[in-house]
Amino acid sequence: MLPSNSSAFVLISLAEQLTTKSGTKSSSHLLGWVMSLGGVGLFGIAIIDSSIIPIQLPGSTDLLLLLLTAYRSSSIALTVSFVAWAFSGSVLGGYFAWAAGQKGGEAAIEKFGRGRFVKRATAWAKRNGMVSVGIAALLPPPVPLLPFVVAAGALGLTRGRFLASYGAARLLRYSFIGWLGYTYGRRVVSLWQKDLKPWMTPILTLYVAMVVLAAAYGLWKYFRERDKRN
Repeated sequence: MLPSNSSAFVLISLAEQLTTKSGTKSSSHLLGWVMSLGGVGLFGIAIIDSSIIPIQLPGSTDLLLLLLTAYRSSSIALTVSFVAWAFSGSVLGGYFAWAAGQKGGEAAIEKFGRGRFVKRATAWAKRNGMVSVGIAALLPPPVPLLPFVVAAGALGLTRGRFLASYGAARLLRYSFIGWLGYTYGRRVVSLWQKDLKPWMTPILTLYVAMVVLAAAYGLWKYFRERDKRN
């Protein structure tokens, strides 16, 4: 997905602190750690972002990819490598979710997603197969990815057809984000930092707190539901 303006602003603005000497030491250290994750960290986040673990961080792969391509890509080749890390992790995570659906059948759809939209996603996946997976893998929130991927496995979409549709959509999505970050990332920051630079530390604190709380809640929910099933 193309990140929302507010989300993209947070990560790009945080990156700006790392690259300026006037940023606070704590902010620079924390953001330095995020940046040091590089491709390997991007790969891990992409797996989780596309898997059945319900961590409430939609679009986190897109945002980290945008950050890395904007501030660590000194060449097109490095940008391509970041895109490849994101693509590989997302395909692996998506494959795990598809396999969970294939193993659990239609009951798996109820385990990993509830509500009216999940029923609509299931019905749409029955009618459209590969197309439904490709569109879900390409579109931004609020369109959820997981119900479509799990439904694809549960409803019998073959592995080859799933990987072809899902992989093509993810490659297109991450290639666009990589190009966007490499081409425009620093230009956007140079405009934003003029007026909003004094707010970078509060924004960093709030953003990190939200990430930690979302991750903790997602893991708690996952293990609680797993214990109930057992």
